[in-house]
Amino acid sequence: MKAIRRFTVRTVLPEPLVPLRELAQNLRWSWHPETRELLQSVDPGGWQAAGGDPVRLLGAVPAERLDALARDRRFLRRLGAVAEDLTDYLTNPRWYQAAQGDGAELPSAIAYFSPEFGITAALPQYSGGLGILAGDHLKAASDLGVPLLGVGLLYRHGYFRQTLSREGWQQEHYPVLDPHELPLTLLREDSGVPAPVVLSLPGGRSLRAHIWKAQVGRVPLLLLDSDVEENNQSEREVTDRLYGGGSGHRLLQEMLLGIGGVRAVRAYCRITGHPAPEVFHTNEGHAGFLGLERIRELISVPSGSGGGLGFDAALESVRAGTVFTTHTPVPAGIDRFDRELVARHFGDDDGELPGVDVARVLDLGTETYTGGDPQVFNMAVMGLRLAQRANGVSILHGAVSRKMFAGLWPGFDPEEVPITSITNGVHAPTWVAPEVMRLGTRQIGVQRTEDALAVGGAARWEAVADIPDSAIWELRRTLREQLVEEVRTRLRASWRQRGAGLVELGWTDQVLDPDVLTIGFARRVPSYKRLTLMLRDPERLTGLLLHPERPVQIVVAGKAHPADDGGKRLIQELVRFADDPKVRHRIVFLPDYGMAMAQRLYPGCDVWLNNPLRPLEACGTSGMKAALNGCLNLSVLDGWWDEWFDGDNGWSIPTADGYSGSDPDRRDDIEAAALYDLIENQVAPRFYDVGERGLPERWIEMVRHTLVTLGPKVLAGRMVREYVEELYAPAARAHRSVDPQAARELADWKAEVRRQWGRVAIDHVETGSVGGTPELGSSLALRVQVTLGDLDPRDVDVQVVAGRVDESDSIADPAVVSLKPAGRPDLDGRWLYEGPLSLDRTGPFGYTVRVLPAHPLLASPAELGLIAVPAETAGMTAGLLR
Repeated sequence: MKAIRRFTVRTVLPEPLVPLRELAQNLRWSWHPETRELLQSVDPGGWQAAGGDPVRLLGAVPAERLDALARDRRFLRRLGAVAEDLTDYLTNPRWYQAAQGDGAELPSAIAYFSPEFGITAALPQYSGGLGILAGDHLKAASDLGVPLLGVGLLYRHGYFRQTLSREGWQQEHYPVLDPHELPLTLLREDSGVPAPVVLSLPGGRSLRAHIWKAQVGRVPLLLLDSDVEENNQSEREVTDRLYGGGSGHRLLQEMLLGIGGVRAVRAYCRITGHPAPEVFHTNEGHAGFLGLERIRELISVPSGSGGGLGFDAALESVRAGTVFTTHTPVPAGIDRFDRELVARHFGDDDGELPGVDVARVLDLGTETYTGGDPQVFNMAVMGLRLAQRANGVSILHGAVSRKMFAGLWPGFDPEEVPITSITNGVHAPTWVAPEVMRLGTRQIGVQRTEDALAVGGAARWEAVADIPDSAIWELRRTLREQLVEEVRTRLRASWRQRGAGLVELGWTDQVLDPDVLTIGFARRVPSYKRLTLMLRDPERLTGLLLHPERPVQIVVAGKAHPADDGGKRLIQELVRFADDPKVRHRIVFLPDYGMAMAQRLYPGCDVWLNNPLRPLEACGTSGMKAALNGCLNLSVLDGWWDEWFDGDNGWSIPTADGYSGSDPDRRDDIEAAALYDLIENQVAPRFYDVGERGLPERWIEMVRHTLVTLGPKVLAGRMVREYVEELYAPAARAHRSVDPQAARELADWKAEVRRQWGRVAIDHVETGSVGGTPELGSSLALRVQVTLGDLDPRDVDVQVVAGRVDESDSIADPAVVSLKPAGRPDLDGRWLYEGPLSLDRTGPFGYTVRVLPAHPLLASPAELGLIAVPAETAGMTAGLLR
């Protein structure tokens, strides 16, 4: 018989063991070895049965075991020390507090919104890189003391669990997650009732949600859950699963995340006294509606004696404190909704955001650029229009993003589009194997090792250079051996799920070899990541796997989206190859790739393979996690590898970019051949090239170089520090500057500039003579006549843009100098601007002039998307926020 209702009965801990509750509820245990080891020692067998989840563990420990531990003085001493360490971690000043003490104008709090968070396998609320990055962002912020507040959704089925059919076809399973069995607490009002979040839906319906809190070290993570009794069945299913359902379902999820998320933040701050965020960070466009809710707040709530703000002033106030991060290198990866669907959910009649003009909402998501579809609502476009600061997640991805979204800033070269980049990082304490951590501790001590992994800094990593070759090689062999055992266990379980009997599986005991060069490949399986590039020439791959002197073994894992049959076919193709008895001891596919598997896979591999279509990999952080464990990267120069490959920390796979359009098969053939050549002629020989001491000394030197040079770069601590210094702090200063009065004035100024911009023109450009041939170091006197309409010279910046030119007269790497107004306008209303043009480069040289809007509260001169240029290249005027 099935139960009609399910609930969880909590264990009552004996008084001496009460600190275990906080240790289990604070997810710091997932990256703090001492806490994890203590929790595991409560019941080692139960720990394994609970999948390493201490909340489930404590719910299942027999009472007699708890009573015994409550009398165990040695255990109680350990418990006291670990609990005291957590208190110290949560309360003592860290990097952020020290920076505040040095006078930095840092925000009092930052709200970080993401559709998924990968904190630990015990809280499966992630599907891939976006969620893992978000989880690492929170954990690194905690380690640094950054006052972050995470906001997401609680998916009752999470993402899917993956198995394989006998034929190798991906099958999805959606286990039900009970939040009472997870490391979560329900946010309640002082009266004890759950704090509500309510959204209005068309037809007079409501979408209600509860707020669950996960404590990620010092960072609270709020997760909204629509599976509450007050909702109808359709509304209860809004947070059923990650990235499931049709467009209507996705729209409701994103409304709950953005609009409901802001309301959850307000409730949490009101109930707990947490500082209100000054900065809101939108991690991808899924949470973009948060800006609309904040506009509604400013419109409907009186601000001082002047009353509520108008839409334009509220928009300026919201933009000032908003940061938008894009992770998408292709337009197809962006959520786009039918405009009519969006319109039905907003407005005064019976939708959300009463008092906010629906037409203005729709304008924010309209693709106004050439090639855009005016009938769709683009979440990334809205995200960019609602944020004054935006970034990509690697230098190359920043360049790709500027080009992809350049249509929002017409007239500007892609290089000047106001999207910067902060390269992703990974949370080293989560991803570095305990054995690697212990080796570092022996070398430089516990505190320096923790600082090196959390904060970074090249000096802390230089000590790795002194670790003996034998210690590095012994470590690498140990990690590889652990991976071999893990693979065999998982492979046997997979084959049992595929219908094989135990008698058929004796061969799995011989799968992989701890002394063979091991290559890892694990990630999501969209087509651009090219899971099966290694199969382009099966005979060549087989030869590498079975080489008599320098064999190679490959471990592969990955999930295809449930609706992506093309990705599932790629997995099946790989599985069928790996099922061949001739090679199945050298290549395996492991189903159900997730955090628990990844934490064994990255350290155990010698080489991490990544072969996407360049430049479609925004960052690709899996290779960073591998590098932190002494694994070398073999990758296409895409994402982070494009900026940090130096020739000695791994290998770059040559790309055939010229074949990407007309003949993708030809491109794949060329790049696969290059991959085979690298493995056969460079990677494998270096691994097996043993010197007089019996060690592959050149390989070990590459491992050491990787750790010393990449270690401090790939850290999430470095990434979060850059967010604080380059984006959060400027956004907080802007937020404080754009008070209600300043917001009104800025909105009025922008409106006037847009009205007048059609009258702005460059009428005449005059260059003084240099007397003979222009020479390096000389200068030209420039005089430019400009018509400004009714604008004041303080409203504009007249610039000369100069530099070396190519055959088409395009200026490369330009230098920009502002000219100064000379006197008053002439009788025709034209202003004269003057200034020198320095000839600071040899060779073909050119210049042009332009006029841009100028205001002290603009984050970028391109912010309005307005530019005036000389008549021969005129016609490029449009507005980002038009």
